[in-house]
Amino acid sequence: MSEKWLCGRFEFSLERPILMGIVNVTPDSFSDGGEHATARQAIDHAHRLVSEGAQILDIGGESTRPGAMPVSVTEELKRVLPVVMALRDSGVALSVDTCKAEVMRAALESGADMLNDVTGFRDPLSRQIVAGHPACGVCLMHMQGEPRTMQRAPHYQDVVQDVKNYLLAQAQLLEEAGIESRRISLDPGLGFGKTLEQNYALIKNLPEIVQAGYPVLLGASRKSMLGMVTGQPVDQRLAGSLAAALAGVARGAAIIRVHDVAQTRDALKIWNAVEHGIGES
Repeated sequence: MSEKWLCGRFEFSLERPILMGIVNVTPDSFSDGGEHATARQAIDHAHRLVSEGAQILDIGGESTRPGAMPVSVTEELKRVLPVVMALRDSGVALSVDTCKAEVMRAALESGADMLNDVTGFRDPLSRQIVAGHPACGVCLMHMQGEPRTMQRAPHYQDVVQDVKNYLLAQAQLLEEAGIESRRISLDPGLGFGKTLEQNYALIKNLPEIVQAGYPVLLGASRKSMLGMVTGQPVDQRLAGSLAAALAGVARGAAIIRVHDVAQTRDALKIWNAVEHGIGES
C-alpha cells in the first residue's frame, strides 16, 4: 500500500487513521434525519465536526438507509452544492456521497475533493467524470442490490471473498479509466446488503481486504448491526460505534466514517498512544 492517499487538494498520510465526519443534508437519514436538513444547519454541523477533529467531511443529499427511496438529481444538487461551496475554505477535505454522475460532476466543479459512491462507480459515466479530475479521491463501496431492496435475504458464497473480489474488480475498472491507484479507497459496505453475521465477518476479516493494497474505509457508526447486538436504539449506540471503529482500525482500516467525531478522535488518540507511544499519537 502507498504511504499516501491523494484526495483532491489534500494528501493524507496512511500512518494514522483518518477521521471522516458525516454531514447528512437529508430529511430521512437513519441516524439524524431532519437534524441538518437545511443548508444552514448542515454547514453549522460541519463546522462543529471540523472543530472536533474531522479531517474529511462526507456530505450526502440522498439517504441510502435500507428501504430509502431515491431523490431526483435536481433535489440532490439543491441540497449538496450550497454546503460544498460554503465549506470550500473550511481547511478539510470535502467528500460528496452520491451515486449520480451528474451530481459527481457538479460537486467536483463546486470544489469537492472526493467522491464516495455506494454503488462502487458502476456507471461508466461516473468513471469518466472522475478520470477528468486528476486529483480527486474516490471511495468505492460494495452494495448488494439497491437501498430499497438490499436487505431482502442477501446471499453470498463467501461474504469476505465476494466483497473483496467485487471491490478489486471495480478498482481495476477505475484504473483502466485512468484513475491512479493512490486516489482509490475501498469500503466493504457494512449494512448494505449484508446479514448481521456477514457484517461482523467483514470486520473480523478486514485484513483480507486491506491486503489488496488500497486504503480501506470503514463505516459502522450508529448502524443497526450495533443495535442488534447491544439492544440500544440509534441515539444510544456511541459505545458500540467506538468499539466497531477500534476493531476496524486494529485490523487495518485507514479511514473511519463516523457521526460522533470528538469521541472517536479521543478513542483513536488512546489507540495510537498504545500502538505508537505517548507523544507520537
